[in-house]
Amino acid sequence: MDFVAGCIGGAAGVLVGHPFDTVKVRLQVQSVDKPLYRGTFHCFQSIIRQESLSGLYKGIGSPMMGLTFINAIVFGVQGNTMRLLGQDTPTHQFLAGAAAGTIQCVICCPMELAKTRMQMQGTGEKKPSKKLYKNSLDCLVRIYRREGLWGVNRGMLTTLIRETPGFGVYFWAYDVLTRNLGCEPDNRYMIPKLLFAGGMAGIASWLSTYPVDVIKSRLQADGVGGVNQYSSIADCVRQSVRKEGYMVFTRGLTSTLLRAFPVNATTFATVTLVLMYARRSEEGLSDCEPAQPGHHTQIKQQPSSL
Repeated sequence: MDFVAGCIGGAAGVLVGHPFDTVKVRLQVQSVDKPLYRGTFHCFQSIIRQESLSGLYKGIGSPMMGLTFINAIVFGVQGNTMRLLGQDTPTHQFLAGAAAGTIQCVICCPMELAKTRMQMQGTGEKKPSKKLYKNSLDCLVRIYRREGLWGVNRGMLTTLIRETPGFGVYFWAYDVLTRNLGCEPDNRYMIPKLLFAGGMAGIASWLSTYPVDVIKSRLQADGVGGVNQYSSIADCVRQSVRKEGYMVFTRGLTSTLLRAFPVNATTFATVTLVLMYARRSEEGLSDCEPAQPGHHTQIKQQPSSL
């Protein structure tokens, strides 16, 4: 059931947040010499005007394909790590989240590579004159044929640097917020509280690792036009700072934060409610008396403590 809940929550999050992600990537990798977009809202308007509404959903196939595995890994590893650690504390939530973030990079990195390449394809064109990739899977296959396994895993180190602490902060923040808000199953405001906690946990996670995400996007988009600008992570950082200053690490941040709240609010609330419904059904089938509401019960019904 953890697997199913994670998949449903992930799908809901992808549908809500993908347009914001497309804007984020476009802003992160656009040329500083010839910028196409003046900011987040101008980017939104330009994509819709030039590429139609479907332009905002370019590359959505990749996260949709990968979310099943990613959510299974994240919630499975996080839950098992919590059981191994024993005591349910915010510190253990951070460690369990970090472990989950590290392991899911195996799927996340290739998925985000394909997503980024698809999002950059046909920039500014309603009907691209030349499509390099048919879809996300075709993108990965072509990269593999041209660059091998190393090419498919381009940006893996930056993904690890981002995901390990990022997921730690994610689960830690959600746990701290739900404890303090008192998200009991019988609370009439439970759903708004879960939405708020999930959204704020997403924002905290992105703020903690956003500069690394900018570099990851640039490395994964590098070579789209057949020319490679960066030879390494350090070279990417050096060139980016030299050309655009340290504010380069905030490129696309507005779009990311606008996306982070609804996506993570939707994901966490959906997962929590699916699990609560499933567990109540199981209790009914086994003729068990439901436990009295309390913090321990509430924590067990939240995805951060699976």
